[in-house]
Amino acid sequence: MMESWTKASSQNVDNPVAEKPSAVPFAVTILGSGSASPALDRHQTAQLVTYCGDHFLIDCGEGTQYRLIEQRARPSRLKYIFISHLHGDHYFGLMPLLSSLNMGGRTEELYLFGPHGLDEIITTTFRMSNGQFFFPLHFQAIDADKPALLLDLPALTVESIPLDHGIGCTGFLFREKQHKPKLLRDRLPDNVPVGVLKALKEGQNVLDETGHVLYAAADYTTPGPKPRSYAYCSDTRYNERIIEQIQGVDLLYHEATFRDDNGQRASEVHHCTARQAAQLARKAGVGQLLIGHFSSRYKTFDEFRSEAQDEFPLTELATEGQSFKV
Repeated sequence: MMESWTKASSQNVDNPVAEKPSAVPFAVTILGSGSASPALDRHQTAQLVTYCGDHFLIDCGEGTQYRLIEQRARPSRLKYIFISHLHGDHYFGLMPLLSSLNMGGRTEELYLFGPHGLDEIITTTFRMSNGQFFFPLHFQAIDADKPALLLDLPALTVESIPLDHGIGCTGFLFREKQHKPKLLRDRLPDNVPVGVLKALKEGQNVLDETGHVLYAAADYTTPGPKPRSYAYCSDTRYNERIIEQIQGVDLLYHEATFRDDNGQRASEVHHCTARQAAQLARKAGVGQLLIGHFSSRYKTFDEFRSEAQDEFPLTELATEGQSFKV
């Protein structure tokens, strides 16, 4: 393994993300929504999640760096990359992207989360081409058998979601942390000590020396905005075990490689139908569902949406180039 590789800590990653109101941008841009076989009118899986100015890349199918440029998202702004599994349509674009970042003079750290063995693939490729990294590249292997906290930032966490794909495969859950209460300054008397204000902003009651409440947080604050969440479920067979983990997320992306006409085939190759994805969304009580990873055997996708909306009306196609607010 190359010396530039180190293991990233989920607890100590420095990040500029600061806690702000939920008005901060939180969106998902679809870069590719096709499946393994190439097609002229669609691209292999990749998504860009943006939160408070930070860029998170989920999966990196062939040509992802071109898709980023098309969307005017500078690859140099990426700080975190998450790879769900080692099927080529989900990571074959990673090596060219890393190479371009290297040639572009990147010096900022990059954090990569992915399956066991991904580090060996990258190290071997760069060694055989007599290459080296000129920026710190931190790798953390993901255990595909159980959910885990991968990233703990000041305002956002990212967890892994174990999936059922016949190969180690995980989804990713982006969850905003609870916002601090909003201080109602007009209710407070003048010249309130700074320490009192800080305590109230943390939702804490302020007590006097005898333990009586001087300032009740409920009287001088309002709850912060509801935290938002996004769950990305990559290639997987219908799997109700994930429902508890994704329960109530605002936005769910779930693969829907086939329609009902190929339901048996979907199960055999560890994939889902559009209807099955929608059934999971309904059972998990999510806010909205996006479906993608469409098989190249299909030329149009309206029937995917219709099939899914029979089970879960708030379903949209993961249309390439389109951004969805969380």
